[in-house]
Amino acid sequence: MTDASPTVPTPTKSFADLGISPALCEALADAGIEAPFAIQELTIADALEGRDVCGKAKTGSGKTLAFGLPVLQRLGAGGGVHPRALILVPTRELAQQVDDELAPLGASIGVRTAAVYGGTDLDRQAKQLARGVDVVIATPGRLIDLIERRFTSLGELEIVVVDEADRMADMGFLPQVEWLLRHVDDDAQTLLFSATLDGGVSTLIDRYQHSPVHHEVASDTVTVDRMVHHFFAVHQMDKVRVAAALANGVERTLIFVHTKRGAERLVKELQAEGVDVGSIHGNLRQNERTRSLARFAKGEQSVLVATNVAARGIHIDDIDLVVHYDPPENHKAYLHRSGRTARAGETGIAVTLVLWNQELEVRRLQKRIGIDQPIVEVMSNDPRLGALADWTE
Repeated sequence: MTDASPTVPTPTKSFADLGISPALCEALADAGIEAPFAIQELTIADALEGRDVCGKAKTGSGKTLAFGLPVLQRLGAGGGVHPRALILVPTRELAQQVDDELAPLGASIGVRTAAVYGGTDLDRQAKQLARGVDVVIATPGRLIDLIERRFTSLGELEIVVVDEADRMADMGFLPQVEWLLRHVDDDAQTLLFSATLDGGVSTLIDRYQHSPVHHEVASDTVTVDRMVHHFFAVHQMDKVRVAAALANGVERTLIFVHTKRGAERLVKELQAEGVDVGSIHGNLRQNERTRSLARFAKGEQSVLVATNVAARGIHIDDIDLVVHYDPPENHKAYLHRSGRTARAGETGIAVTLVLWNQELEVRRLQKRIGIDQPIVEVMSNDPRLGALADWTE
């Protein structure tokens, strides 16, 4: 395995220059997508040539099209019943979002896609697969269930994508991913994308990729540097009103809490403050989670409250503000949470609310992420909370 040096190319090429077909270029233009992001410019040509690709890039860098366009184009129309390409993702929400992004592009060239994941009716998904699908986007557990029940097969796969491999490792899914990869023909092309390439991810690369081309874009510090960070000391009785004042000052706010019960309680408290808010957490049925996420993504709901685990599947551009209502447990969680507001080269604002007994742990957190700034005491009637873009310490 060889490592590539981090590269941030100047985006001078078009999708056509990278080898994307006129039909797909037209579909991209119809969707308002005109120029490739860095990871797309680096990887698409190699993937179109059929080479195994190992891409290192953070969440929000445009990885879906980096692997999705080559998959769709290499398959083309005319498949049978069983899938010819598999895209493995760690969460239900990400499976649906990848399908939402690729399905219209695939339809433009006659390639059928389907998303299968837990929390929804298995028989309905089995019937969809039985009608024939070219690309299946799946979470590992549900796909294994469908295979063991003989509702689908991996025998005709030509391309396999492992997306967010580091998240797979964090969530304990690597044994399931390896089970699936062992059942794929050794000649299949493998595309792997991850924010980190160490530990279990390195094992996947060594075992299941053949002389992969390595491309790297960005690093953990890019997201931090592109964000404005605030740390506010708040009083317990005023904390909800501070969160409401922050949310009222921007168009779209994502708020993180530790627990499912905490998420439900905060939603009710914010609603009492007149905030249009939804939630996404493990106690909700999948259709409720999907509906809440869709409303937030479309701008129909201005605030979304999420737990850490549920938030792993949130891939939405144009989030103005991330609020750590409950401070994250470590610096990695801070970076992952805050990164929701600095996607695809955009800037964003991250605010951490700190109670009196949390100051020491937040100071330690600041040191780990290389941020040195004061924890400022605020009250909910502070007019600066509604204009964070103009805030000066």
